[in-house]
Amino acid sequence: MRQLICMMALMATLSASAQQVNDNNTPLHLMRPANQQRYGIPTQDAVKQTIDCVLHYIDSETPAQLVDKRTGKEMTRMKDIDQYTQLKQGGFRLTSYEWGVTYSGVLAAYEVTGDKAYRDYVYKRHKLLSDMAPQFEKVYEKHKDIDVNVRRVIDPHALDDAGAVCVSMIKALLSDRTLPLRERIDHYVDYIMNKEFRLSDGIFARLRPQKNTVWLDDMFMGIPAVAYMGKLTGESKYYDEAARQVQLFADRMWVESDGLFRHGWVEAMQPHPAFYWGRANGWALLTMCEVLDVLPENHASRPQILGLLQKHIAGLARRQHHDGFWHQLLDRNDTYLEASATAIYTYCIAHAINKGWIDAKAYGATALLGWQAVNQSVNDKGQVENVCVGTGMGFDAAFYAYRPVHVMAAHGYGPAIWAGAEIIRLLQQQHPKMNDSAVHFYDEEVPTNEPIFNYDGKIRY
Repeated sequence: MRQLICMMALMATLSASAQQVNDNNTPLHLMRPANQQRYGIPTQDAVKQTIDCVLHYIDSETPAQLVDKRTGKEMTRMKDIDQYTQLKQGGFRLTSYEWGVTYSGVLAAYEVTGDKAYRDYVYKRHKLLSDMAPQFEKVYEKHKDIDVNVRRVIDPHALDDAGAVCVSMIKALLSDRTLPLRERIDHYVDYIMNKEFRLSDGIFARLRPQKNTVWLDDMFMGIPAVAYMGKLTGESKYYDEAARQVQLFADRMWVESDGLFRHGWVEAMQPHPAFYWGRANGWALLTMCEVLDVLPENHASRPQILGLLQKHIAGLARRQHHDGFWHQLLDRNDTYLEASATAIYTYCIAHAINKGWIDAKAYGATALLGWQAVNQSVNDKGQVENVCVGTGMGFDAAFYAYRPVHVMAAHGYGPAIWAGAEIIRLLQQQHPKMNDSAVHFYDEEVPTNEPIFNYDGKIRY
């Protein structure tokens, strides 16, 4: 009896062993990774669905209308504008620098997809700002009391008021010379070139939070508009000033040993601490992309700016979290994962690949991983989550580490659409393929769907 029981137990064990996964009966290296939902190569259609969702949301939250602030009644005639007229309020402000970024991102999406919904979103709002300005200037001159969102358009007080919206208008005008935007563009550029506070060497600066403070943010708030004015007018003085400003910022803010930019620099401070805030590094990287897009190929400063861009991307790439995000403080992994910086880096890295400035083999997977993080941050309503709210300058880690995040932080929307648009272009121009469960970029389309293949698509193992 005991012998029979032992025999039955042995047969059961052998049967179970035959059904278990082991190294002989299963290619374990092809098992589904735990990150499968946040890794791989998206389709162009899937990316566009995500940015379409964001567009539909921001369209509902940014009405392009004027209203009487006493009654809420819509005003349709510009000649009726008076001291009680304001832009209708939605979730976001049509005239803020964040929305200047959004206009540029949406224009990029139109350029790559051809979907006129993107073009119309921008043109409608640009036209409103341009059309309303002359009458509001008269009201402002008379009453000196005006909706602050309108005041930014007719009387800029800072680079935040001028640069980002200005460069988006220049891009629109370069695409369609019939748009009535030139007067506003000239007004913004006059502020940037002639009225913005500067230090003795001419670098854009502020008087807060300390006297004579340089903010990394102001690279983007001022320089791209100057560079694009060179493209619009053909005048070399604008290219030269844009290139000079990039170098002035790099001289103070670039930390070579870490491959990153510090957020703030105060003239009277010694030493100059380096806090590597994520979004500010995004503004710097985006500035270099914008400048290189229009700076003539033979400009003397181009190689230097391109080299700085390449070093910055290298410094950022090695700090990417394995879920695709970057941290709020880039060199402190105990700070939270932040979506607006991630979206800006994703756009810039993909754009640099598409322009041939960096190697697709080295950085293509970084860009796609970044997109997975951005995509994950867009909820079903089209809101962008995990975005740090507006942030001033500090000189301690706690200031940055505990900044709130909120879906109504406007900084995430333009970068998310911009990143998606450039990822679509990346998928159109480049040749990514999954090989042995990893994302790889190839020089040409690989003619196989085998799970593992050699560089030429052949199976020789």
